[in-house]
Amino acid sequence: MNQNKEFLGTEPIGRLLFRLAVPTVVAQFINMLYNIVDRIYIGHIPQIGSLALTGLGVCMPIILIVSAFAALVASGSAPNASISMGQKDYDRAEHILGSSAALLLIISAVLTLALLVFHRPLLLAFGASENTIEYAAGYMRIYALGTVFVQLTLGLNAFITCQGFTRISMVTVLVGAVSNIILDPIFIFVFGMGVRGAALATILSQCASAVWCVVFLCGKKANLRLKRSCFRLNLKLLAPCLALGAATFIMQGSESVLFVCFNSSLLKYGGDIAVGAMTICTSVLQLAMLPLQGIAQGAQPILSYNFGAKNAGRVRRTFFLLLSSCMVYAFAMWLAVQLMPGVFAGIFTSDAQLILFARGALRIYCGAVCLFGIQIACQMTFVSTGNAVCSIIVAVVRKFVLLIPVIYLLPHLMADQTRAVYMAEPVSDVIAVAFTAILFAFQFRKALKKITE
Repeated sequence: MNQNKEFLGTEPIGRLLFRLAVPTVVAQFINMLYNIVDRIYIGHIPQIGSLALTGLGVCMPIILIVSAFAALVASGSAPNASISMGQKDYDRAEHILGSSAALLLIISAVLTLALLVFHRPLLLAFGASENTIEYAAGYMRIYALGTVFVQLTLGLNAFITCQGFTRISMVTVLVGAVSNIILDPIFIFVFGMGVRGAALATILSQCASAVWCVVFLCGKKANLRLKRSCFRLNLKLLAPCLALGAATFIMQGSESVLFVCFNSSLLKYGGDIAVGAMTICTSVLQLAMLPLQGIAQGAQPILSYNFGAKNAGRVRRTFFLLLSSCMVYAFAMWLAVQLMPGVFAGIFTSDAQLILFARGALRIYCGAVCLFGIQIACQMTFVSTGNAVCSIIVAVVRKFVLLIPVIYLLPHLMADQTRAVYMAEPVSDVIAVAFTAILFAFQFRKALKKITE
């Protein structure tokens, strides 16, 4: 057996987590730039920047739905592939990879057709106004054409990470991010394409990342290779993977529902400026969430491999190291937002009125970010150990059981209705984290006992 395939079960956990997490955190920071650089450039377009930024914010629910379908496949299939590697069943792991790639292409075709036909009514339903619909539609018409690249990049890069090649997965994101940062100002300002230029830059950048993923997974350096013999849809093999990935799909897909709920409520109570501030709030929340997800993704191969190898001690030690790392970062990010909300808002717009409005909104909306370390660490461990049921439960409770009802309830209980809408996020997060921690305490002990026996 190639020793390179065994390092997830043999190297010291602290050093291993550091080695795997640093590239994934860097990749998430780069991915953060990838996701928000369009908003930064668009928000600074002379005269129309604030409206164009609001229009792009309305596109976010659709973009999140596209990403959620990639996560449905990747976030369940990659951990299952890692577990199979821990069990020394590399043939099954490669068939999971091939079958997942085939499913990603099918999903891409369906989504592309749906978005090209229905993007305008969807945008209007998601909170676009007469002032912002043209900006939103212009972006989405072009973005829809690059759906296949989004699916392949997000879907296949998870299989690079699950093998422990976090530096390679970091380069995947770096290739796309650097391309996007370079192309954005060229298409937006030099060619005068505005929001359409931002969309074109995005899909070309995703294309470069997708090509990188495919080339690596077809090459000799990968432990799991994308082979023609495995490239066929195997629903029996994918069923448990999709069940496990359903939690991440619900989390990301529900974000689009939340955008609709937030945007429609804010448009009703605060107008276009409140919706624009919400775009800034969600962008800043990504600053908090993406590096946390990077740390968790670095831990995922270690957790999954050792769970498959029935090494309970390494699973336990990895979780507690993951938890402490996430908690430290989350508190630091919360403190920065509370002390400097204007600095964060100024990244996305030069409109003084919007910055002033967003400062207050940010302090409220990100009020419980300090607790996200607990949520992310527990949720990733559920996924990494194949606990599909619990990972789905915590996702549904946080978004559907708590947050959506609170968005509509609080404005009836508070005098400042716009402030009440922003307040729904931290109120729901506090309750959700408490629920997740209690459920995890019971389930984690049960899982470790099972593999020990």
